[in-house]
Amino acid sequence: MLDMIKQARTAVSLLNPEEVRSRATRPVSVGLVAADNAGYDELQDFLLPAGMPDHARAEMMTRIHRAGDPDVPETVDLVLYQQGIPHTSGAFTFHRDDPETTISPILDEHDDLALPLARQFPAFRKPVVEGIIQAVARENALFAIATAVPNIVPSLIELPWAFGEFASDTAFLTANQIRMAFLIAAACGKRPGFARQKAEILSIVAGAFGWRALARELVGHIPLGGGLIPKGAIAWAGTFAVGKSLEYYHHANRLYTDEQRAEVYRQALERGKDVAQSLSGNAG
Repeated sequence: MLDMIKQARTAVSLLNPEEVRSRATRPVSVGLVAADNAGYDELQDFLLPAGMPDHARAEMMTRIHRAGDPDVPETVDLVLYQQGIPHTSGAFTFHRDDPETTISPILDEHDDLALPLARQFPAFRKPVVEGIIQAVARENALFAIATAVPNIVPSLIELPWAFGEFASDTAFLTANQIRMAFLIAAACGKRPGFARQKAEILSIVAGAFGWRALARELVGHIPLGGGLIPKGAIAWAGTFAVGKSLEYYHHANRLYTDEQRAEVYRQALERGKDVAQSLSGNAG
């Protein structure tokens, strides 16, 4: 558990949007294997659906290679087969009626490619963003439990850029939400950065002060148990709600209203309790 905490601290200490952008823009090459042109078109349309801007689709087409083409590179990052064609270990089948069954094994085996896959191929975007939200919410819940944070939000003076380093453990939670904002922006095809994401970051900072009051209200009505469980549950739910608001922002070009975010938070709190109980049990 201590190793996990150290890793989480290291990740947030490198709160560098350019590093996130560099990871997200790494070119991903995909090899396709199909029985005929119709099969190849089906695989291409899965990776590059209709509605993509023409220039983006044209750029991504240079990274998709059909088996048998004269310019196919010796190696690609992953290989996707048309359904019904047997393949060797390490390749993946496209399930036309169940894209999730196609995507999940790829992300499981190529975690390092998740961010660039989401940025470059829209079919991967939603599951990757969901994975980012879940992972960061879990990190924050774990940190809240492990460090016995007395408050789940920092004051403005504790923000990481105030002193160039973290003034307290509580600053980790908000800093990690900002890192999540960078990751989600990159996954959604945007360029992450403090200036470019001013509205999102200000929303995270301003919202942090509202969680304390809302947490007091909800903890009084929802049985969360004793000890560190409420801290972990609140940290998970608050981070999850921020993440869903960021996801909505990149889909609808506007953040959740206070009412929408509060409703997501209320719904997430019970799930946060389960996560916190699991993490606190592992800690023991």
